Amino acid sequence: MHIKPQTSKIKNRAGLIDVIAHDTKTGEVVLMMNEPEPWDDSDERLLALQERFNAYVSFLLDGEMAETNPAAAGRPARIELRCAHMPDTRALELLGLIHDQLAFQEIKMEVVVGETHV
Repeated sequence: MHIKPQTSKIKNRAGLIDVIAHDTKTGEVVLMMNEPEPWDDSDERLLALQERFNAYVSFLLDGEMAETNPAAAGRPARIELRCAHMPDTRALELLGLIHDQLAFQEIKMEVVVGETHV
């Protein structure tokens, strides 16, 4: 997979894309969202996660991705949440709901535990 290094260590990253990559095996544009911190079962953390997914989806669907990277326009997309720690029960429930909603938009979602690119 070709990774375009666009990472961020800013605390409030709701509107930032951590990494944009191209998966040469699938042809997908991959937006990677890194979560290096342990999960704390808080409402604030879940809200921040939801806001980040909203920003990633907006980036894909509102044309910003095509503007930023014209070669990626029209390609299938995948959002990868890369977690250093296993998400807690509430986060897993939210991720399941997000996964189902993204499927309606024909956006794949994967959660990878134990690996981040920050």
